[in-house]
Amino acid sequence: MIQSMTGFGKAKTELETRKITIEIKSLNSKQLDLSVRIPSLYKEKEMALRNMLAKKLERGKVEFAIYIENIGTETSTQINHNIIEGYYNQINESAGKLGVAPPTDWFKVLLRLPDTLKYEAQELDEKEWSLIDATINKAVEQIIDFRKQEGQSLSALFETKISNISQLMTDIEPFESERIEKVKQRIIEALQKIENFDYDKNRFEQEMIYYIEKLDINEEKVRLKNHLDYFIETMKDTGSGQGKKLGFIAQEMGREINTMGSKSNHAEMQRIVVQMKDELEQIKEQVLNVL
Repeated sequence: MIQSMTGFGKAKTELETRKITIEIKSLNSKQLDLSVRIPSLYKEKEMALRNMLAKKLERGKVEFAIYIENIGTETSTQINHNIIEGYYNQINESAGKLGVAPPTDWFKVLLRLPDTLKYEAQELDEKEWSLIDATINKAVEQIIDFRKQEGQSLSALFETKISNISQLMTDIEPFESERIEKVKQRIIEALQKIENFDYDKNRFEQEMIYYIEKLDINEEKVRLKNHLDYFIETMKDTGSGQGKKLGFIAQEMGREINTMGSKSNHAEMQRIVVQMKDELEQIKEQVLNVL
């Protein structure tokens, strides 16, 4: 069954010092357009993460993000007490020499000076990453389930539209025989208006058959029926990449419908062809969302 490229997945996990939230959003796109936002602590896992997402999500405009909320008391930023003490003594000494008052808000001044804060580089904990990786897989499963649900809705829509086009092909049949008789009668009447004009009836029948054959749409109807059947068959295929195939089939359907329209020199037939085009346009619009 088909899948939509539209989807959303979200999963959370709680570690000792932080909460991790994984979010994945997906929209339709011709190719895979993957955007990954992850904290610097996990950057070394980015390539493997991208490869996994590309393999499982295949196509679409995908936005992946890892959000961290610190819940522990630990921090990677530490106050450098020795540096602050040295600055404090120097400022007091300078104030005495210059005869100016020392600052009233010492911390505001001191913490702005260079190297008063030191940052400890954090190392990736593989046990911690294994929990995050499991959470990522949960989010991926969610977005795939979402895509499948959307795919079911698209399948129902396509089946309805294909059925409508098939019914319109049936509706057009009564007007085909009626049109042939009208065309034949119109030509005969035109010939009869010519004074003293005589014509070979056998030759006239031959020319009439040739002319009517050019207006015949049976071949187009047969090909269109085959395209409709192939569309449903492809839609139910368990393989991947149905979206592009369905797009190509829809293009072929459009060619046959357009040819039928160009041959339908009958008001009611042309009206039905317009309805076919309307149904097909709705199919083409939604095929863009198919994976």
